[in-house]
Amino acid sequence: MNKTVNVAIMGIGTVGGGTYEILTQNHDYLLANHGIDFRVKKVLDKNLERVKSFGIPESAVASGVDEIASDKDISIVVETMGGVEPAKTFIEKVLLSGKSVVTANKELVSKHWPTLEAAAKKGGAGLYFEASCVGGVPIIRALRESLQANHVNSLVGIINGTTNYILSKMTEEGMSYADALKEAQSLGYAEFNPTADVEGFDASYKLSILSSLAFHTCIPFQHVYREGITGITKADIKAGKELGYVIKLLAIGKRSGDTVEVRVHPTFVPADHPLAGVSGSFNAVYVNGDFVDDLMFYGRGAGARPTGSAIVSDVVYAAERTEPIYSDFENDGKIAAGITIGKDFTSKYYLSVSAPDAPGVLAALAGVFAKNNVSIETVLQRGGSGGASISFLTHTAQESDVRRSVAEIEKLDDANKVVSLVRVLS
Repeated sequence: MNKTVNVAIMGIGTVGGGTYEILTQNHDYLLANHGIDFRVKKVLDKNLERVKSFGIPESAVASGVDEIASDKDISIVVETMGGVEPAKTFIEKVLLSGKSVVTANKELVSKHWPTLEAAAKKGGAGLYFEASCVGGVPIIRALRESLQANHVNSLVGIINGTTNYILSKMTEEGMSYADALKEAQSLGYAEFNPTADVEGFDASYKLSILSSLAFHTCIPFQHVYREGITGITKADIKAGKELGYVIKLLAIGKRSGDTVEVRVHPTFVPADHPLAGVSGSFNAVYVNGDFVDDLMFYGRGAGARPTGSAIVSDVVYAAERTEPIYSDFENDGKIAAGITIGKDFTSKYYLSVSAPDAPGVLAALAGVFAKNNVSIETVLQRGGSGGASISFLTHTAQESDVRRSVAEIEKLDDANKVVSLVRVLS
């Protein structure tokens, strides 16, 4: 027997409009396959012209969030407004009124997940956010419901389409960072102010959510180590190619016993690794479980249709459930007792040093590394009238040992400068 489910959408922008289109254009398909007659009863957006552009009747436009919260016929509310406020206030209000919420808002979820989940529990409602991470790729559902038999050891992902597009252009076409960013902005992949993407904030929000789910413990986003891509140069790209690597902004989460490692930074990825071939605005997450071994989830990480697809998936999921689901860990926004966030992680490293082109310089630099327990695997040296450019690829080393080496190298000579430091996936 079919049932009718009334939905409200708060925010009719690119993603909200895409969600509306899927719910209306695929209405009969969803009805035939799931027995649910989805109807978008209300939308909330101040831009009436934009609302009309999607074919939404003006009569469906709500005067405010209170109209949606008080409507007893609406059972699911989709939030695609973005940002923290007023989205947080609106979501809390509708959750407390007993309506389940589906959101794509990774910043809001990563910063206020405990508060929102508490409101959901109090209202007897569900909170679903598949679309908050990796666009249309169903990574959250997989972590929650497909990998229960496994201890997830690690997840490594390209989870920001903007930075992957920029780095792909720099790698494949030899563009500078500035030119690649400008093109990404012209195509709508990057915002006018791209800071959230290029400085790694967006990826750190997503990694906080994904690692919390994967490792069954609260990982606040403030504890994610973060570096962006603004310092990556064409010289770094070229050196990576010579050494057999492709550079990507990676989100890396690992758990070993009660120690969890979470970091976002540019990384040299071996050219034969599956993540090396993830190009343009595509995203991918590479997961390792103790029994399933390696899995990779790949697809479009942004856009109206992919993100709308994930949202509607959650809408269907919420409509089919008899009881909402909540976190399987204490979700209080704090690191659980007994859990340590590992800061002094191990990695291979690429370092590029600008130094005087003179006898003994290379030996002096090598001596600093040796003193600090950093073993060198490969050295590339180029001389010139302005001095020498020396690149080092290390064996696996401790972050603290490499950082100490960097500081000592720059003290050896005023002309010494560590131009680049890039970690290597191994």
